[in-house]
Amino acid sequence: MYDVAIVGLGPAGSTLARLLPERLRVVAVDRKHAAGDGGFHKPCGGLLAPDAQQALASSDLVLPTSVLVDPQIFAVKTVDLAAQQVSSYQRFYLNMDRHRFDQWLCSLIPDRVDVRTDAVASGFRHVGGPDAHWELVVRQGQTKEVVRARHLVGADGARSAVRQVVRPAWAGGRCTAIQQWFTGQVADPIFLSVFDPTVTDSYAWGFSKNEYFVFGGAFPSTGARAAFDRLVAAMRPYGLRLDDPVRTEACQVLRPRRPRDFAAPRAAAFLVGEAAGFVSPTSLEGISYALRSARALAHVLSTSTTPVAAERRYWSATRSIRTDLLGKRLKSPFMYYPPLRRLVMASGLLTVSGTHRLNPDVPVVSSRPCPSRDEVPSEGRR
Repeated sequence: MYDVAIVGLGPAGSTLARLLPERLRVVAVDRKHAAGDGGFHKPCGGLLAPDAQQALASSDLVLPTSVLVDPQIFAVKTVDLAAQQVSSYQRFYLNMDRHRFDQWLCSLIPDRVDVRTDAVASGFRHVGGPDAHWELVVRQGQTKEVVRARHLVGADGARSAVRQVVRPAWAGGRCTAIQQWFTGQVADPIFLSVFDPTVTDSYAWGFSKNEYFVFGGAFPSTGARAAFDRLVAAMRPYGLRLDDPVRTEACQVLRPRRPRDFAAPRAAAFLVGEAAGFVSPTSLEGISYALRSARALAHVLSTSTTPVAAERRYWSATRSIRTDLLGKRLKSPFMYYPPLRRLVMASGLLTVSGTHRLNPDVPVVSSRPCPSRDEVPSEGRR
């Protein structure tokens, strides 16, 4: 009998497994391989936003250079295709390999945690009575085992199998994120943010990662691939000519809209990160909320005496996260309502060099190569 069973070892699950005290018996199940590029890869842009950087800093974590990729990004170039406007804003994102980032967080988990990688959990069942607990079936290779734990934690993302048992009715918005990886074109070291209300009420993104250029976006789930292809075609006149992708990735993304979209704990089962609906409805960023919710739950499980007390305290501890996300929802019209976005961009407020009209003769994205770390002379690196 374990004290805690964690399903999913993304940023939320790994952080929780690392922070739980030694006196608790913990098992963690994840689809990724323990090392290397095999196993499940999270389809993610892999840009570490300032909020996520702050969450790592608050845990006294230092990001290893092995996780980073070139180039690092200091600006967001925002393109509004409907308004034919383009603006640049100063921002700083850490450009990283998301799979290596997840594996690094997993490597910080203490040896006392029973980690099952390349494994799948299913068949969740709550058993009541004086010794109430959860049962789950863990399949790892050719073996199958029934695992029992007093507390169950779903850290398994947007399509959380744990949430489907604990809180099966998701009332919030959903979309499908699609991104493709290309070689042969290394663009400016910028974060390209594209808005086109004719194909999506969210946004699209583009940036370089070593020898690749990644272009993707979030689209309504019905007809998502066709919408993505239309957006790629719409960007061609402005310098973004993308042909022959080497990889295509897709996943479901949640967009919380109201308080009931966040999943409260029930029967000693808890949800953290995206599984709980903790995702920015504007930027779709979720790593910072994964880290924050995992830290909150680790503290609650470390100090609570009963499951009921833990449920109540966790819901209270994540109030600031829910408030923050609902606040972002209130601000979203300035990003996603075309007339307001047009006014904000036209004002030139906080831009690096004002707002300009789109012009096919002046490409939005340059195809000039961006040198890698090894190609920069030593005096330039200093």
